[in-house]
Amino acid sequence: MNSKSLENEQYLSQSNRITAVVVMVIGALGVIDIAAEWRTLGGLVSACVIGLVVLAAYVGLFRPSVTLRPENLLIRNHLRDHAVPWNKITDVDVTDILRVHTEDRRLRCPGVQLVMRDIRKQRAGRTSKLKSENSMSRAEFVVDRIDYHKNMYGGTGSADAEIVTTWARPELIIAAVLAVIALVAQLLR
Repeated sequence: MNSKSLENEQYLSQSNRITAVVVMVIGALGVIDIAAEWRTLGGLVSACVIGLVVLAAYVGLFRPSVTLRPENLLIRNHLRDHAVPWNKITDVDVTDILRVHTEDRRLRCPGVQLVMRDIRKQRAGRTSKLKSENSMSRAEFVVDRIDYHKNMYGGTGSADAEIVTTWARPELIIAAVLAVIALVAQLLR
């Protein structure tokens, strides 16, 4: 396999991203309409609620991804990020979504998931799609890439390197600000 080992590889659900973009565009149009026509405290509450729905679409559908980097595996879940050193990964598998096993944890990665239709077809023994178009084969490809990176970089990391978990601060701050603005506007109405 000919790959550029020093570049990051990012894997995510394209269908989820498309759905999120559609929701975010509709939400942005709603906020623009409210800003142009409905400049009251009720309009501000409505705009904040739409903003929270758009943020939920971003966090739930657009944000989750798995990024393979030379230094570690970055798992972006809905509200937290996990940077996992390659030498800490013990196993990788796919049930409904990608799971990364370490010595003491199992991290779920919703950025790589199986389509239920493909799971049902496999159970029934029908595979009408080409193998490359199947969500299972795409997920297996990601598992193979993670195994490849684990074998390539697993011995280069520091023995005392730990899994670093951080919260999605910008998203949480935006949600808090929108909720406080909506609450204050509702109380002042």
